[in-house]
Amino acid sequence: MTSIKGNIRQIIFQSDSGFLVGLFKVKEASNDLKDIEHKTVTITGTFASISETDTYLLKGEYINHDRYGYQFKVEEYEHVIPEGKDALIEFLSSSLIKGCGLKTAESIVNTLGDDALTKIKEDINNLYLVPNMTPKRAQNIYTSILSYSNTDDMLLKLKEYGFSIQESTKIVKKYLSNTLVFLEENMYVFKDLVPFDKLDNIYKEHYKSDSPVRIKECMLEGMSRLSDTTGNTYYNEEEIIDAIKVWFKIILNETDIDEYLDDLLKEDKIVIENDHIFLKEYYDMELSIAENLRAISLNKKKSITNILDEIHALEKDLGVTYNECQRSAIKRALENPISIISGGPGTGKTTIVNAITKIYINYYHLTPINIITSIALLAPTGRAAKKLSISTSLPAMTIHRYLKWNKESNEFAINEYNKNHHKLIIIDETSMLDTFLLYSLLNGIDESSQVIFVGDTFQLPSVKAGEVLDDLVSSKMFSFTELETIYRQSSNSYIPILAKEIKEKQIDDISLNKTDDYNFIPCQSKDIKEYLKQIIMKYLERDITVDDIQILAPMYKGENGIDNLNIMLQDLFNPKDNTKKEFKYLDVIFREQDKVLQLVNNPDCNVYNGDIGYIENITEKVLPRKHMEIIINFDGNRVTYQKEDLLSIKHAYAMTIHKSQGSEFPHVIMPISKNYYKMLYNKLIYTGVSRAKKTLVLLGEEESFYLAINNDYAANRKTTLTEKIKNTFAK
Repeated sequence: MTSIKGNIRQIIFQSDSGFLVGLFKVKEASNDLKDIEHKTVTITGTFASISETDTYLLKGEYINHDRYGYQFKVEEYEHVIPEGKDALIEFLSSSLIKGCGLKTAESIVNTLGDDALTKIKEDINNLYLVPNMTPKRAQNIYTSILSYSNTDDMLLKLKEYGFSIQESTKIVKKYLSNTLVFLEENMYVFKDLVPFDKLDNIYKEHYKSDSPVRIKECMLEGMSRLSDTTGNTYYNEEEIIDAIKVWFKIILNETDIDEYLDDLLKEDKIVIENDHIFLKEYYDMELSIAENLRAISLNKKKSITNILDEIHALEKDLGVTYNECQRSAIKRALENPISIISGGPGTGKTTIVNAITKIYINYYHLTPINIITSIALLAPTGRAAKKLSISTSLPAMTIHRYLKWNKESNEFAINEYNKNHHKLIIIDETSMLDTFLLYSLLNGIDESSQVIFVGDTFQLPSVKAGEVLDDLVSSKMFSFTELETIYRQSSNSYIPILAKEIKEKQIDDISLNKTDDYNFIPCQSKDIKEYLKQIIMKYLERDITVDDIQILAPMYKGENGIDNLNIMLQDLFNPKDNTKKEFKYLDVIFREQDKVLQLVNNPDCNVYNGDIGYIENITEKVLPRKHMEIIINFDGNRVTYQKEDLLSIKHAYAMTIHKSQGSEFPHVIMPISKNYYKMLYNKLIYTGVSRAKKTLVLLGEEESFYLAINNDYAANRKTTLTEKIKNTFAK
């Protein structure tokens, strides 16, 4: 790390969590940065507190940000204690020290010497050695010096325990003077700022590993992890006992756990209802969802005169004919405060959403500006939002972007205190919604909004806890239309029919027959990669590019896992040559023209989980230090990645079926192998098959395919949202 010493000159931006952008006057710099000495540079970093009168030593990296230019990225910092007589006098007579002017400061330093600050902190009585010192002035000076040094003391203590400077700074910034109290009494309070496993290891180094504090916190963390891994929003005692045994090596019997559950209940951290044990936040979120839906449903049904005439006029205008079920779906969606439309591939969901928006715009005579302020089209992922926008020719966005998500705090700026006021809100790919996201969305919209949920009840459920779409439908409290008639993509299209057969478990030998757009190629697991090569070569010979070909698989690891497939596919689609630069990070080689997948939301760069892009340029920068920059093009949005950002991307030649949700691809190839074990189940195969638009190739063992179709693994999640909706509506 390089370092600079100097003073903050101006704070440009500072968040509540302490992240700061400012201008810093450099007095001294390490040898590699001598050219910025006595200059003002931009700094970024997290600070517990910062003062323009203090001198700081900053450690970190001097980088060239593609958007903001050169800046010093602070990784560690410390106050520079004033040294020498003149520096001490200047510090003591500054605005930081109450009640101490220049003459008093000179007198203190002349009396107590160069270690005056240390002597004052150790004993206030040392101030009374200074001529003409009054009790009031001494108290003010003593309190000011303690306040000044308190932050540094807390940071030092946290670093001694094992927290990083970034973690320590965030902790002090949030908990202020309570920091050391929590550190001694229950440091798990810091779990929103520090990874739990690290926090737990630090705790075990300093306190008893079987303390009630640790056991209760590990129980709470165990419940949270259960929700993340199972999708459930409540648990039973046996599940909690097993969870803390596996994850934290804590062994409890039923008597002990009952006592700890009673404590957590009294502390208002859990809710127990009908033997269901909830984390308080999940119980409250489900209840809030039910109450918000009830409030919206109380709005009067809208009466659109001559609605069928409007539909017929649109049919004539677009040259389409809706069946009775589709007409009913359009009519009910436009009339009811809340409605749900579900259907598999090829059943016309996109066509219906397009019809709903067009009729709404025509009927209410919306101008282009009114459309933007009246209609919100939303989806859980960037690719799903883009697909929605293309199909309707209207703006669409991710739910995170709509709610103005703050990545740093994981909070939404649009919330119950600052709502959006769109009149019509359509949420596509609702099966991907989790409990937290629906809770946040409903909190952020006006009760007078009209809400339409669109999705496929047979798709995979959300990655995070909850089974929102199924629960809404199961409650039977909302207008619901299920689309079943399949409109083939072409006269010989079999893909949507195959998806329906998988859903209904009506697969037979005919389902393995080749059609114009579908083929099942039998092969053993050990031969899948070779067959995959041959299939792709045939696509490439037909001038079908990597843009339109997507390989989908259930898991990352194993012989036919995504990580292994991507190595082979990179050599096939984007082989090494002297004209393309490449960069190895950990065990992965990133090469110019590689197809890559974004793994996390990054609203600052307008790139989201599931977005696919291409590496456009890899550059080795020399100044201000030697480093790599990778430019990735996401449909015209060019984003710069540094080396440390590469954990947020993966190669996308092959991707998980989960990550493919909300997307469609012209040509899909899907291996089905016994190597995938329990990941072979009905909903997963159905979801993968339904991603294909033009052609679909399945390859693998026939027995594995049949096994998957008849396996209902992960069919049901444990939630009480349906029950809460029914109870809330009954009131």
